Amino acid sequence: MANSGSLKSTIAVSLTNYLDAGAIVAGASGLTLWQNYLGLSEVHLGWLNFISANCLGAAVGAIIGGFLADKYGRKFIFTYNLLVYMTGVLLIMLSMNFPMLLCGFLITGISVGVGVPASWTYISESSEVNNRGRNICISQMSWGIGPMVILLLGMLFAPGGYLFGWVEQVAQLFIGMGQPEHVVNVFSSRIVFLSLFIVAFIAWNLQRQLQESAEFTKGQSEGAEKKPGVIDNIKVLFSNSIAVKTVCFLATIYLTWNLVASVMGFFQPHIYETAGGVTNEQANWMNFIQWFIIVGVTFCTSKLIDKTSHKAIYVFGLVAALCAWLVIVTIGVNGPAGLWAFAILWGVQGGASPQIFYALWGSELFPAKFRAGAQGLMFFIVRGLSALWGLVFTYIYGDNGEGFTIAAYCMIALLLISLVVGVIGAPNTRGRALEDITKERYGEDY
Repeated sequence: MANSGSLKSTIAVSLTNYLDAGAIVAGASGLTLWQNYLGLSEVHLGWLNFISANCLGAAVGAIIGGFLADKYGRKFIFTYNLLVYMTGVLLIMLSMNFPMLLCGFLITGISVGVGVPASWTYISESSEVNNRGRNICISQMSWGIGPMVILLLGMLFAPGGYLFGWVEQVAQLFIGMGQPEHVVNVFSSRIVFLSLFIVAFIAWNLQRQLQESAEFTKGQSEGAEKKPGVIDNIKVLFSNSIAVKTVCFLATIYLTWNLVASVMGFFQPHIYETAGGVTNEQANWMNFIQWFIIVGVTFCTSKLIDKTSHKAIYVFGLVAALCAWLVIVTIGVNGPAGLWAFAILWGVQGGASPQIFYALWGSELFPAKFRAGAQGLMFFIVRGLSALWGLVFTYIYGDNGEGFTIAAYCMIALLLISLVVGVIGAPNTRGRALEDITKERYGEDY
């Protein structure tokens, strides 16, 4: 049974999503500043994206964290993981060279990956039957609020921003007067990462006070004599045909969407500037407004998801995503009308995206004994392949956006796959207890 305080625990755990998305956007918004400060090439920037919270770092962390959460408990992750996150962010804040910056991005990314399967699993296991979807949506709202806040701080603290004078004062306090412009400017990114450090510290204090998931505790007591290890759970996962089919279904709908979304998450301001021809400030404001739309639509989804057909909401989100990319290949984004149409439509899809249903279905369709591990495995596959796709995308896109139309057709194809597979395989789990779903799919032994 879920406890009556599920909303409170959901908010505490959802801060993990804030820190996940916040780390991605903080890295993206400060790329140019770090590039100027350290003299980085485009290859360096590609590697930062490759090992960050957006891609490989999170992928490696997820497969570790998922199985650790199944072996030692969800609370184990909440007790220690954000200490790792704070270490990574601190390393970024203090970076004086590329290896320090790269290590900071990697450690932060791994921590993000470790936390995601445990958080989604815990939210589902601590939710009442009639608000499990709502709580997952609240978690996704946190995933949208993170970029909103980080983008706003990035704009305020950026060179020429309203609070840049304060940034200069901080820089002078630590490195003295008369420093080169690029050395001072990078302090705006250091301060943005400081904000993530503070939120992570608050989240760590909240999360380590949470009670262990009742469903995990029950499973441990029933199987106390076995104490299966990580390898045992991996074997069980892959030896069950239903579990393997479920992994394939969820990984497909999430991967094909995330290949598009991960590129947008890291390169979107760059795309707006090069393909859309707007200034950096205008690109950041458009991105901010888009995240505001995502949060608003996600809030609406949270009110409907436990009362409405999951398949209908899923289709709505992907149709909006397809329409956004169809704007690219029809109207184009060289003018304000096309650019804004694209930004708004992509914002709408974010509020009813496959990520919501991946998080929801991923925690519903697996038994508790390898629930987090299965999610971690899928997250590893998705973010790992997204890392490779991010490198490929830069070659398709070109230095100045000359390949954007070709890239758009690739995105449309990926989104169509997510739509078709999701419609065919969407499960009927709304309003049902996790225990009942598990028994129906796997029998009494699970």
